[in-house]
Amino acid sequence: MNIQNRIETNVKEGFLALYNIEIPSVEFQATRKDFEGDITVVVFPMLRYKKGNPVQIGGDLGNYLVENVAEITNYNVVKGFLNLVINDAFYTNFFNSIYTDSSFGFVSPIADDKAMMVEYSSPNTNKPLHLGHVRNNLLGFSVAEIIKASGKKVYKTQIINDRGIHICKSMLAWQKYGNGETPTSTGLKGDKLVGNYYVKFDQEYKKEIAQLISEGKTEEEAKKEAPLLVEAQQMLLKWEAGDDQVVSLWTEMNSWVYKGFEVTYKNIGVDFDTLYYESDTYLLGKDVVTQGIEKGVFYKKKDGSVWCDLTDDGLDEKIVLRSDGTAVYMTQDIGTAIQRVKDYADVGGMVYTVGNEQDYHFQVLFLILKKLGFDWAKQLHHLSYGMVDLPSGKMKSREGTVVDADDLMVEMTETAKEISEELGKLDGYSEEEKQELYKTIGLGALKYFILKVDPKKRILFDPKSSVDFQGNTGPFIQYTYARIQSIIRKSDFEYSKSVSIDLHQKEKELLKQLALFPETIQQAATNYSPAIIANYTYDLVKEFNSFYQNVSILGEENEDKKIFRVQLAHKVAETIKSAFSLLGIQVPERM
Repeated sequence: MNIQNRIETNVKEGFLALYNIEIPSVEFQATRKDFEGDITVVVFPMLRYKKGNPVQIGGDLGNYLVENVAEITNYNVVKGFLNLVINDAFYTNFFNSIYTDSSFGFVSPIADDKAMMVEYSSPNTNKPLHLGHVRNNLLGFSVAEIIKASGKKVYKTQIINDRGIHICKSMLAWQKYGNGETPTSTGLKGDKLVGNYYVKFDQEYKKEIAQLISEGKTEEEAKKEAPLLVEAQQMLLKWEAGDDQVVSLWTEMNSWVYKGFEVTYKNIGVDFDTLYYESDTYLLGKDVVTQGIEKGVFYKKKDGSVWCDLTDDGLDEKIVLRSDGTAVYMTQDIGTAIQRVKDYADVGGMVYTVGNEQDYHFQVLFLILKKLGFDWAKQLHHLSYGMVDLPSGKMKSREGTVVDADDLMVEMTETAKEISEELGKLDGYSEEEKQELYKTIGLGALKYFILKVDPKKRILFDPKSSVDFQGNTGPFIQYTYARIQSIIRKSDFEYSKSVSIDLHQKEKELLKQLALFPETIQQAATNYSPAIIANYTYDLVKEFNSFYQNVSILGEENEDKKIFRVQLAHKVAETIKSAFSLLGIQVPERM
């Protein structure tokens, strides 16, 4: 049992003894450096169960714990925070209980508990993945791993946007200007080849607009009447009608893109349990509209269109079926959510990883699903994230000014190589080992830079500053892990045994930080925030480096202290590796 669990049990017992009230959980945080104490109980959440002054409640609990728990020797209360002073034996006992637990912090899923489905990536098949997709994928994958570590079963999914006018634009441009070229004949990844024709369409379309304007058309008229756009619209109608030639071309070009996506996903280290395709789901939800009308959730206007009035909920009226009977995106998303629960009966909630420009859409979607009476709709979350900017400005796919995900990963590897060579850290490595390490450092830098920021915040991404071996960066943490591995390799003595020692203050601080890992995972899962894991790991590494600089490890003369310090370093490394696995980041054994 870890420190939080043990004290949580004691606090619950105290609350019951003092007030005859059972509380379901206890919230902890690290004690601030300027106060005496080793771990802090947050009293404010308890006011939901026991009204009163938080300072008085904290004092009552503090007195109870000092009197009834041998390891708690003192306490102080600051506002609504109960700071507990804990003796050394508590920490050494705690450490001995977790040292051999390789899954420390991770909770196994409960067999009958409801699963969560996490959607991320969800690209269009008219272009390759870019920097914006990178943040989406890293966030979605990491949140899925964190929720899994917190004790829930998780399904990772994406919906591939494989239909619509954008896809027809790429198809039409390839037909007109491609001369039959393929990924095989050009040596290009399929998603890049198709993306090139999306850009080509825009270039030729703009030429047609300019020509029509020179002939006297207004800009608005020119945009609507340009022959290329008209032809693309006709192609979409043919696809919807099942035209053999159009569907055949669509199938072939999409297959090129899927193969390209697979390579990118493998390189970036994300995966999926199940895939949905918009071409299969775009008609879903229409049957739900009929049911919604019967329930009074939707209403029909005179022109035959169907709407949902959300004005009483502070939103607006939302169309769910056009007057010609065709569905809108909202209808499709309603149908897809329902279909997923049919496909996976144990799903009890979903997380949608989508940029913050869609905040309102998901507000409406979740509210409509609740009104339709689905219990799982109470467990829907929009993992809303800010855009990623570059020093050079905003990206535009159709103009070909995006930062391609594959190119970015290559650039990160090259940047890691340049900096590593400048620092001269890789003597004695084979060329193959160096290349693998550059990739590990480069991708670690990219992922950590993006994930350490709160998802809601916009990011200005600078590849060079992300690959830094100092400060709050992936490489700094990776380097600390590698340093610990070096200590372990030099430990030519038996250190796998329990010892009991008087703790140095730096050892105690490091143990306190280690003890926060289980609670940190739970907080990150509750808040859908990999940033909580990233910044916890940085704090752990800072504590380790302070410990490393202030106490001798292998040079310690006292055998028990030396054994304990190697064990402590080993557990810190194991926790770094576990935490980074939740972020999808690898750690090198040496650097």
